[in-house]
Amino acid sequence: MPPRSRAKGATILAVANQKGGVAKTTSVASLGAAFAELGKRVLLVDLDPQACLTFSLGIDPDQVEASVHDALTGAVPLADVIFECGDGVDLIPSSIELAGTESVLLGRPGREYILQELLAPVATAYDLILLDCSPSLGVLTLNALTAARGLIVPMPCEMLGHRGVGQLLDTVRDVKRILNKKLDVVGVLPTMYDGRSTHQQDVLADVGERYGIPVLAPPIPRTVRFAEAPAVGRSILETSRTSKGAQAYRAVAKDILTRL
Repeated sequence: MPPRSRAKGATILAVANQKGGVAKTTSVASLGAAFAELGKRVLLVDLDPQACLTFSLGIDPDQVEASVHDALTGAVPLADVIFECGDGVDLIPSSIELAGTESVLLGRPGREYILQELLAPVATAYDLILLDCSPSLGVLTLNALTAARGLIVPMPCEMLGHRGVGQLLDTVRDVKRILNKKLDVVGVLPTMYDGRSTHQQDVLADVGERYGIPVLAPPIPRTVRFAEAPAVGRSILETSRTSKGAQAYRAVAKDILTRL
């Protein structure tokens, strides 16, 4: 099947790791806020049925009238489900209905290209679009990888954090071969890093060589400030502006922009 028309304007980045608990959603919210601080127009897309990103940005997923599920299934245009949030970013929210979206899409021809086509009309309004993927390698994640120009892989600096990264990179190779030849791995984003741990230092030193992909810098430190931010519907860049975590995400955002 020939590639569909690619969204013009925005650079689309998928943030994915099929292993849960890797600070994926925290990274999307924090990087989005950091890009906005740098003057970029940013759209975040919550592609996880758990809707953690939606909740983290102050929107109750149980109260939204329409979500990304409704756009993906053709009920409403994507532009109709965009919310303005704090931190200078816009959001396409998720809801529990997204758990059934994959079964709806499975029977559709060209199902891997649906998100790409939906993003095309809104992409010109943004500089960056970040896709928060669910912790799986299903149809929704394939849609994200097909729509994206780049992939960011959050990974805790621990040996178990390696699990699944190789499988994800195998999927990326298949996507590049069949669906999206322009997809590149921007880098692994080390998260929940404790620089006092020799084990974590060793993992950080090993990850780039192990997978042959860039490692974004600096690593994101482990801090309780990340757990506090969602309670007020903002990112750590707003709730704890001078914290080490906020400063790390600002630096990573600049690192990413130099790689694009």
